[in-house]
Amino acid sequence: MKRLSDRAAFEQYAAEARARWERLWSEDQWVISVGISGCSIAKGALETYRNLSLHLSEGHIPAVLRQVGCGGWCFAEPFVEVKLPGHPPIVYGWMTTDRVPELLDALRRGDLRPDWALGVRAAGAWHGIPPLTEHPFLRRQRRLLLEHAGIIDPESIEDFIAIGGYRAFLKALFEMTPEEVIAEVKASNLRGRGGAGFPTGIKWESGRRTPARPKYVVVNSHEGEPNVFKDRRLLESNPHLVLEGLLIGCYALETPCGYNYIGGEHALALQRFQRAVEQAYELGLLGDDILGSGFSCHVRIRTGGGAYICGEGSALMYAIMGQRGQPRTKPPRSVEEGLWRRPTVLNNTETFASIPAIIQNGGSWYASLGTKESTGTKLVTMQGPVKYLGVAEIEFGLSMRELIFDVFGGLREGYRLKGIQTGGVSAGPLREDELDVPIDFEALTPLGAMVGSGGFVAFDESVCAVDFARYLVAFSRYESCGKCTPCRLGTPALVEILDRIRHGFGRPEDLDIIQYASKHIIELSLCGLGQVAPMPLLGMLERFRDEFIEHITERRCRAGVCPIAAGEPLSVGR
Repeated sequence: MKRLSDRAAFEQYAAEARARWERLWSEDQWVISVGISGCSIAKGALETYRNLSLHLSEGHIPAVLRQVGCGGWCFAEPFVEVKLPGHPPIVYGWMTTDRVPELLDALRRGDLRPDWALGVRAAGAWHGIPPLTEHPFLRRQRRLLLEHAGIIDPESIEDFIAIGGYRAFLKALFEMTPEEVIAEVKASNLRGRGGAGFPTGIKWESGRRTPARPKYVVVNSHEGEPNVFKDRRLLESNPHLVLEGLLIGCYALETPCGYNYIGGEHALALQRFQRAVEQAYELGLLGDDILGSGFSCHVRIRTGGGAYICGEGSALMYAIMGQRGQPRTKPPRSVEEGLWRRPTVLNNTETFASIPAIIQNGGSWYASLGTKESTGTKLVTMQGPVKYLGVAEIEFGLSMRELIFDVFGGLREGYRLKGIQTGGVSAGPLREDELDVPIDFEALTPLGAMVGSGGFVAFDESVCAVDFARYLVAFSRYESCGKCTPCRLGTPALVEILDRIRHGFGRPEDLDIIQYASKHIIELSLCGLGQVAPMPLLGMLERFRDEFIEHITERRCRAGVCPIAAGEPLSVGR
């Protein structure tokens, strides 16, 4: 790959990439794309890819076989998209190896198999196949970050540039000052997508104003909570989008030093981001004197062993510096003293991925999306017995009820919604009668819930509130770094009390002890992770207190999952 020396060379490269992209879809050949991502590999996508390659070869079918990222519809993995000559691309779901020969035979006969299709990438229906955008999972979504997920090859910088990639970086680099870049980010009111929701533009401005040098810009791609996998999918499906946002951040702070910390357990995300960085260096979008602009930028990748605490900002910075990942007291804030005690701006993966669209379209455009205080879109993941599992991108302001029942399709047949756990393991649940609340940074807080990093768990009547609370608190207990006493000793104490209740030996005063101990953990823990560790338990206790009381006074678990027999009489001695 030839290194590009200036903007004109990039424009020529982009024009050629665009022309090749258009030829790919217009020539008289089959184009078959297979989604290869963490979720699809687990469901046999690599076998589907190999099977397709074999049958296309044996059948002498002239076709281009490509790999793409996750489209978000994890429920339909492995998926295959087929573009036949003269037809728009059709997306097929659940395409396991046993279905491959039958699909190819049907397509050769002219049978498009609408019964297997998720939808067609077209404005209207095609031979009985509805547009993909009308699929219930996609109908209410607003896709900015996922617009090209499942379409481009995540390991091809040429694909990314063909669909307009790195245009925002060039606009910032050649048409805007660093101050103007920050002004646009501030105008967008983009708030951090890692959970805290701090305004990104203010953070960038604070980092820029701090006089010490060198400065650092860091992407936090460490996702450790149960049911949160949106950053992983983003890196697996469009790593160059995150890299472009990081480049713009480095330009805004006028620093050549960028980092991305990716959880070591996310192997494919790590591999694809590494490949993206290599390609950007080869093309001259990273390195010294980028495109002859005089701006230099170098990006390094760091990874760890999967410790949850390394998602906390200060712990992550220690990990990057090669030290044990543990939080520290603040102040000083990281924009004043972060990596190697130098100004450091750290944002979540999704936050950086939002930056290119803001620079291209303007901060006011972005601010027009969502709600007044929570602008733009949000990636969300849902777990539980819902119909459509996957990653969705919604505008802020959609209600929780709409998210569950419209986007994720509601609960599957035979299940009845009991509640939804919000904010990963950092907040409380909502009951079914509280779901009409809008999803944004403000509206959920009075209810003890939160957006967090966008991970939600819908649960039904078969889930015991005590047992579920125990699972959530036990996660924080096992993932506690052990640095501060309230978290190190407080979370095991809460688990011990919950185990006592689950085994039928709870005491009425245990509920007061939970409240008392939780208050101290929240107020005295060193970092944000410890400060929210008891929140799921307090929320469960508030919303489903009657179940806790039943376990204690009746020694009964209505869901029948705790180690006491459902309906066991109280006469059994303790």
